[in-house]
Amino acid sequence: MTITFITGANKGLGHETARRLAELGQTVVLGARDRERGQDAADRIGVRFVPIDVTDDASVAAAASDILEHEGHIDLLINNAGIMEPRVPAGELTSADAANVFQTNVISVVRVTSAFLPLLQKSQHPAVINVSSGVGSQALTHDPDRVESKVVSPLYAASKAAVTMLTIQYAKALSGVRVNAVDPGYTATDLNGRRGQQTVTEGTDAIVALATETSDAGTGRFVDRFGPVPW
Repeated sequence: MTITFITGANKGLGHETARRLAELGQTVVLGARDRERGQDAADRIGVRFVPIDVTDDASVAAAASDILEHEGHIDLLINNAGIMEPRVPAGELTSADAANVFQTNVISVVRVTSAFLPLLQKSQHPAVINVSSGVGSQALTHDPDRVESKVVSPLYAASKAAVTMLTIQYAKALSGVRVNAVDPGYTATDLNGRRGQQTVTEGTDAIVALATETSDAGTGRFVDRFGPVPW
């Protein structure tokens, strides 16, 4: 049985992913920063909650230790936690805004992956899924027929471009671990003020597909619910 840990899973795409994978029979451990909201979210779908602030080294280490004690290993890590920048004109963004977005969206992927790698290496078929975005794709943001070309979000878009490249590099560097990135698509969540055109179920289709594919499906890919994503 696959043991899966998901960050940022108290709501939105993370929570829907947890619900669907638990329904499919995976042992899901739900990670979230807010203890009360995280526990409530886990209780709603009948999975175990582990508190984790992906921006804090000690919190991430504590979460990994907790899972080592209770589950012993994980087969799949889903780096889902992420934030948007403040909704202000681009010229008003600050270095502090940039540091906050990149700390959460990019640096934390490194932090969590490094801390959980020993748990993954105990699995026969370890895998990592990084939740990226099509707004980090040069191809999509230059295509006038794509919704991504209408989005102006400098810090978020740049951070997701970095997540996709991190994924490719990890796929090359981590022997025996499948590492792939996913573009959920423009989904109605709190992250975008629920302006997205997809439901959270549609937005998690690609994540669930990667989370349930066979161990020989490939690594270093960037996909959405329709297939490979150009970037």
